[in-house]
Amino acid sequence: PEGAEWNLVLVNEDHALPRNFTVDTVEMPGGERVDARIADSLNALLQGARDAGYHPFIRSGYRTREQQEQILNERIERSVEEGTFILLARQKALRWVAEPGTSEHELGLAVDINDEYGDDGLYDWLNENAPVYGFIQRYPSDKTSITGISHEPWHYRYVGQQAAQKMQANNQCLEEYLS
Repeated sequence: PEGAEWNLVLVNEDHALPRNFTVDTVEMPGGERVDARIADSLNALLQGARDAGYHPFIRSGYRTREQQEQILNERIERSVEEGTFILLARQKALRWVAEPGTSEHELGLAVDINDEYGDDGLYDWLNENAPVYGFIQRYPSDKTSITGISHEPWHYRYVGQQAAQKMQANNQCLEEYLS
């Protein structure tokens, strides 16, 4: 995407990535990949969470468009197997899985972070502390009507320290911050 700072590119249902979009990724501990420019900040965030007593790991990082398509199709298939009609299954799936080309995971700046032992306290710690490292909780529960995505307390997006701290101070999601 032209014009925007790399760390503030908006990717969502209304702002798709160009088909030829590429990103230079690096492998993180655990095997997931992210945009190389965020690796140091992400490692610092994960270390901060460990220092606070949690056991964070990256469940999902960078995805290709093909991987995003596969995830969406699997979600739809599961719903159909449970007896949901295909069109409704697709609608339900899109509440949780972005349309290929519109997922932040394809940007390489988003990660899903969970605790190895299922400690949900990690999500509160991340929500409070991630902006110090340049990350925001991308889909907060009170912004669903703006983001169009259900609350995902594990989904963090790199936007840079300055932007992340401003968004936290003003209780803004990325769409609000950029408008």
